[in-house]
Amino acid sequence: MVSGGGEVSVTPGHAFGSTRQVTTGILVALGLGAALAGAMSPLRSHMSVAATALVLVVPVVFASAIGGLAPGLVATVTGFLVYDFLFIPPYYTFSVGRPQNWAVLVVYVVVMVVVSQAMNHLRTSRTEARRRMSEIRRLFDLSELLVRDSQVSRLFDAVVTSVLDAFGVQGAALLVPVEGRLASVASAGQPFSSGELTELSTGGNVPVSLETGTVPHTGVRAVALTGSSGSVGLLALRGRPTTRRDSALLHAFANYLALAIERAQSQEQALRAELLDEVERLRRSLLGRVSHELRTPLATIKVLTSTLRDPAARMSPAETAELAALADEQADRLDRLVANLLDMTRIQAGTLEVRKHPMAVGDLVDHALSVLGSSVDSRRVVWAGPDDLPLAEVDPSLVCQVLANLIDNAIKFSPEEAPVMVSATERLDGWLAVEVLDSGPGVPNEERDNIFALVDRGQSGQRGGLGLAVARSFVEVHGGQIWVEPAGAETSHSVIAGHGNPPAAGRPSAGARFVFTLPTATGT
Repeated sequence: MVSGGGEVSVTPGHAFGSTRQVTTGILVALGLGAALAGAMSPLRSHMSVAATALVLVVPVVFASAIGGLAPGLVATVTGFLVYDFLFIPPYYTFSVGRPQNWAVLVVYVVVMVVVSQAMNHLRTSRTEARRRMSEIRRLFDLSELLVRDSQVSRLFDAVVTSVLDAFGVQGAALLVPVEGRLASVASAGQPFSSGELTELSTGGNVPVSLETGTVPHTGVRAVALTGSSGSVGLLALRGRPTTRRDSALLHAFANYLALAIERAQSQEQALRAELLDEVERLRRSLLGRVSHELRTPLATIKVLTSTLRDPAARMSPAETAELAALADEQADRLDRLVANLLDMTRIQAGTLEVRKHPMAVGDLVDHALSVLGSSVDSRRVVWAGPDDLPLAEVDPSLVCQVLANLIDNAIKFSPEEAPVMVSATERLDGWLAVEVLDSGPGVPNEERDNIFALVDRGQSGQRGGLGLAVARSFVEVHGGQIWVEPAGAETSHSVIAGHGNPPAAGRPSAGARFVFTLPTATGT
């Protein structure tokens, strides 16, 4: 018989192989015996009786190795008859003649029977070793399922495939509890009908206990999968394992599969819980960030309007105009914060549309300053890009928002009256690198990756937030990158001769350099 692993299998202690193997062994015994007899007959006058007997051992060895004990005994009887008929005087009769010839024949038979039994034992041991190797290989494959960090759906598919390959059944299906009833989550081999699956389901007409795993259906066998915390599902099989030992191994296999499923489900639940905790943490952090950024301009506007409305406040027209301008500036800041929130919502919802046009970077800087309005002193912003810079292929409104957020950030963290320099260069790969440099406290090395996050986990002077997060998102939808580096460091991007960095004179020696890349327009 052949086990599910494809190896020859016999019941321990059984002396015979399969019918096909026995038939082949008998044919080998007869054919090889006849061939050797024909080859030795002309030479019998030159061969001793003992030498002839040794040659006739060969058919016995081959027949026993192929088909087991039965072909070995056939080879022994055949060899006995050939030996007596052709090689024991008088020739061509079955008469033995002298008494010593009887002794030779008896010794021959005894030796041949012993050889047959020894070869059969060797064959059985080899088959048993192969069967055990097959079982070990199955358990090894299963152990990989236990230690592998797989998704539950992939594990389900691996379970049914492993059972189908290992035990030679016609079909396998895995059913696990889903919303109070068993549902098929994976199958392999010959499919199960809806009626068969209904019988296996606890919601069907014939409930199936997870503890017993029995089903009143002649064509389907159900095996309960029981883990450390109880039953985790049913393994439905069409057909049975080919041997009794495979049936016993199947139950052990099912227990291991239950542990693998239980472990994968526990990992998935832990991951889901961890993800929910992270989402909740980010939500609280984001609400805190948004509340802080919105509260500052709102508080300023409230103070200013309260002062303007206070009849006891004695202010000159110039002071009143200054307070009104400051309130207008904070209102513009609040409007940009709300716009950033709306932009972030569009980005996360996937509804952001990009409409690209060729634009000069210098014009984009001017548009960004107009967006900032009176909230920044435009005289502090210095454009230092070359005149022959190629056009950028961008969505002007998005890139203007990027520049407005970076310039606003740079002015906020630079000393009063300190200039903010904006420049651009063409890189060797054909992209444009736009820089915004300030004279502020800079950004520590360990915070440079977090500063563009929606929720900044670092302590980088509160530079991070909605503005920089929106800037990164808008740059990335153009296929570019954005990063920050020390203002006094050498630029980290390559430039083409003629489009190098602006002269070092007037550059801040300290602070931060925010750099982002934009695609160039075709043909410029």
